[in-house]
Amino acid sequence: MTDAYYRRLSHEVLADGSTITTYEPTVHAQGAWNPHEQHMAPASGILARELELFQHKPHLRIGRISFDIFGLIHLDQFTIETKAIRPGKTIELIEATLRAQGKICIVARAWRIVMHDTRAIMGIEDKVVTSPSELQPWDGIRIWPGGYIQSISPRAAPDRRPGKGLVWLSTDKTLVEGEQTSDFAKLMGLVDTANGIVTRQQVPFDWAFPNLDLQIHMYRIPKGSWLGLETVQQFGDDGIGLTSSILHDIHGPFGRSEQILTIRPMPPST
Repeated sequence: MTDAYYRRLSHEVLADGSTITTYEPTVHAQGAWNPHEQHMAPASGILARELELFQHKPHLRIGRISFDIFGLIHLDQFTIETKAIRPGKTIELIEATLRAQGKICIVARAWRIVMHDTRAIMGIEDKVVTSPSELQPWDGIRIWPGGYIQSISPRAAPDRRPGKGLVWLSTDKTLVEGEQTSDFAKLMGLVDTANGIVTRQQVPFDWAFPNLDLQIHMYRIPKGSWLGLETVQQFGDDGIGLTSSILHDIHGPFGRSEQILTIRPMPPST
């Protein structure tokens, strides 16, 4: 049993500077809605890693990543093609596309922005929350099946409830077998879990509520091995919902995420 979510099989740099990397998922990447799909969390982590490494420029950093989910993310060998959409010296837009079984599964786009020393005018309104060291392990997330859920270590604030709460997540798995993973990529590989930590229904669910996207905005690059999700899940009255989170690491808040949801009746059991 490997201690990684993925194995890298090949990496190619094309003449135009774009890259194509082939990966194989392990059981730790298995999804929660279907056993034959990948969970969006590690999939977004591996996409974030490709975006982070692509034509690295030390004076730029990722400020936003948007992930659009085109359909089921097959638990099968896949490729990620990464390219520049809008190159620039101070602002640039890059894109990574995950394909499996001949289909596009996820398209991720990231804005990389020039950095300046703005400590003199720094101002953060998001509040520091209770650290994971002060909270107890939380088994409530085990209502979800799949290898990914089994791979994470959650801790929850005692006032967590359906629809709202604080949950911290960590994992001892690395993203890619035999390769170093940055704190940034590893934590990006946990953010999508937000949609399953304050579910508004009790098991067994009458309604499915998968997310169609994941938007992450960061006013600071996260560090460390723990991700804090201060999450609110809201269901509208016409089949659309929203899961929103303030994102934390052990040093404090660093950004926000949003996930739009499609709420639909659960299919009958077979």
